[in-house]
Amino acid sequence: MNVSEYLVTLNVPPSLEESLVDCLLTFESNDGFSSLKVNAHDHDHQSKNLSIAEQVSGQQKKIRFQMYVPENQLQPLLDKLKHQYTGSGVHYWVMPIIESGYL
Repeated sequence: MNVSEYLVTLNVPPSLEESLVDCLLTFESNDGFSSLKVNAHDHDHQSKNLSIAEQVSGQQKKIRFQMYVPENQLQPLLDKLKHQYTGSGVHYWVMPIIESGYL
């Protein structure tokens, strides 16, 4: 498979929303990026620093960012994110794009 574009997804604490917007805006992207509020669910309460209310409800509020990234910009983006947000609790994953378009 020859992949030329990837989908980068980030789940971030709400306190980092504006900072992530500023960071992602520094990268050129034909499609920009999307953000939405999500509830993250996890069994590991200790390492996620959940509040008592979050532990009781079994969920933690996060902001999810998704951005299509060309292959040549993927590593620079990940390097910048790792440099700026190490230890901040940002969870990310990268998936190859098989097909995309507009209908």
